[in-house]
This record gives sequence, structure tokens and C-alpha cells, in this order.
Amino acid sequence: MALDLGVLIGFLVIFLTVLIGPFKIHVIEENLEVFLLVCGIAAMTLSGFVKIPDVETGWSLEIIEEAVTAPLHVGDIFGIPIGIFQIVLIVGLLIYKWHTPIHNAIRKLTDMLSVKVLAFLLIVVLGLSSSIISAILAAIILVEVVNAMPLSRKSKIDLTIIACFSIGLGAALTPLGEPLSTIAVSKLAGEPYNADFLFLFNMLGKYIFPGVFAFGLLGVFFLGKADPKAHEMESADYNETVKDVVMRAIKVYVFIAALVLLGEGFKPLIFEYFIQVPSMALYWINMVSAVLDNATLAAAEIGPILSEFQIRSILMGLLISGGMMIPGNIPNIISASKLGITSKEWARLGLPLGLVAMTIYFIVLFILKI
Repeated sequence: MALDLGVLIGFLVIFLTVLIGPFKIHVIEENLEVFLLVCGIAAMTLSGFVKIPDVETGWSLEIIEEAVTAPLHVGDIFGIPIGIFQIVLIVGLLIYKWHTPIHNAIRKLTDMLSVKVLAFLLIVVLGLSSSIISAILAAIILVEVVNAMPLSRKSKIDLTIIACFSIGLGAALTPLGEPLSTIAVSKLAGEPYNADFLFLFNMLGKYIFPGVFAFGLLGVFFLGKADPKAHEMESADYNETVKDVVMRAIKVYVFIAALVLLGEGFKPLIFEYFIQVPSMALYWINMVSAVLDNATLAAAEIGPILSEFQIRSILMGLLISGGMMIPGNIPNIISASKLGITSKEWARLGLPLGLVAMTIYFIVLFILKI
């Protein structure tokens, strides 16, 4: 059953607004989290006019609860729920308290290794370890190290974006890394795949490991020379307050809640059209995960009836394109919020880099069929 034309146009308007708004309207760029939340509410309201068999659409208490709790709970440690909001807040307060010794230690490490070696290690180690320590913690470590490195603002932004591509890829190796990998494993836990902890590692490892190392080399290439003045400027300008730390955590909370609503709101469009598309086309269409929650797309598209090739191509498309824009992945959101990276600054490198990576993996998956 095709969507009503008016509803389809409504979804298209919301999507284009999310895609273009932050680049064209300054007030949206300055209030991106609230803007995405409003768009998510609009998408959820519009989805209520669509009825799809066996698919829940529109507002419900479950959706509201998910949007409210998703930033607060990604897992449990010793029975205590831990979420993105708490991690960003607690780690932010710790860094605020011990900012000087932490940054001094990072600077000594920079002096020992050189910025290029440290950049390579940062991209590769965080990319590969993110599947164990989680993409959230990897992103927090990333921004603190990058912030302390003696680099120009442009070099810091470039390094951060490339590292986020690496973290987004590496986090998919185990269910611990990010919501997308958790959902994919849970959806394939039964027959015929019987997915276990190492299922994605075995399926995607030969694509992810070379990708992470390639991003490491690319980071070295993009990195400018060390700028000793950057240390002095940062030390002089550092004036973050507890209020700033708390507000950053709140912004991340709103960001995640907004992505939940956007993903759920666009569910009718995903179920009616996306899952009907052949794998080769779906690989490219999944670039919408640059602005939508890729975990929601994975939940809609992945299932045990798909072949291993279909699953692999869907996941790789989602993982790569997630680095192209700020809303595409949790590491992007955390990093952009901490370092004050705008949508335009992110897209300047994120979009072309994502397109090149998508093209390379397309050749590997669909033409060379490796």
C-alpha cells in the first residue's frame, strides 16, 4: 500500500528541511538540537496518518518513553543504568575538574610521538577499541586528546571528522559498540544465522579493519604542522564552567531524543519503500543515515530472511554514511558539541570523504564481490 501523496510530500518536506536547514539558516545551526526535536515531533505526528499492517506508527506511550529514556540507558554497569547523558555529564565534570593535568599529559605525549604519529594512533586505536569501550567513550576520549593537541582549528576539525568515521566503523564489530550493532545481532539471533557476540566481527571484519587503517593514514595526510601557539591560546581561552558542561550534556540528551523521534517518524516511509529496494540501490539510499538514526534503519531493514550479502551491504552503507553529517552517528554528535563544530564545517570534509568511501566499498562489495 503506497503512502498518500500528501503524507509522502510531508515526509519529503521534513527530510529536506533536516538536510538543508542547518546549512542555510543561522538560527537553526545555533539551535540544532531543538530544531531536530521539532522535526522529529512533526515526523511522528505525520506518521500517525499512516496505517501499515503489523507496524506501529504514530504517537504512543512506548515511543514517548523510548525518546525520554534512550539518552539515559544504553546498558547496565553493576545493575546501574548507564546512558549517553550520564557519561557525557560525568566525564565532562571530571575533565572540568582536572582539565590542566589531563591536557598537560596529552601534550607531553604529543611531544614524545609527534602530532602525526599521535593522530594515526588515535584514529586507529579508538576505531578498533570502540567496539569494546563503546563509541560514546571513544568519542569523549577523542575530543579531549584533539583539544589538547597543538593544531589549528581546521586541523582539529579534520582530525575529529576522520576519527569519527573510524569510530563509527569499528564500533560495529561487536554488540557493545553502538546501537546499530546491538540491533543487528538481536535481529539475527535466531535461525538461520544464530548471531553471537562475534557474528559481526566475522562478517564485517575484513572490510572494517582496512577501513580503519585507511582512515588513520588519511588523518596523517590531512593534518597540518604542529602549531605551538595553539597550546598558549587554548590555555588562555579556557573558561568552561560547570554550567557549560551541564548544558552540553542536556544538548546531547535532546539530540538523541530527537533522532529517536525522527527515526520512528520516518518508519512508514522506510517500511513502504526502503525495504522493497534491491541491495545495490539500498546501499546508496542508506546515505539518509547521515541525518537519520542508523539504528532505526537497521531495525527496519535487517532480518533473517535476507542473505548474508544483503545484510553486509546494508550494514556497510549505514556505517560509512553515518560519518557524513553531525546527526549521522553518536560520536559525531558528542564531538561536534564539545568542539563547537558547525554543520557546514562538518559537511565540508564529511560529505566528500563519505562519498569517496561509499564508492570504494561499493566497488569492493558489488563489482569485485570480495
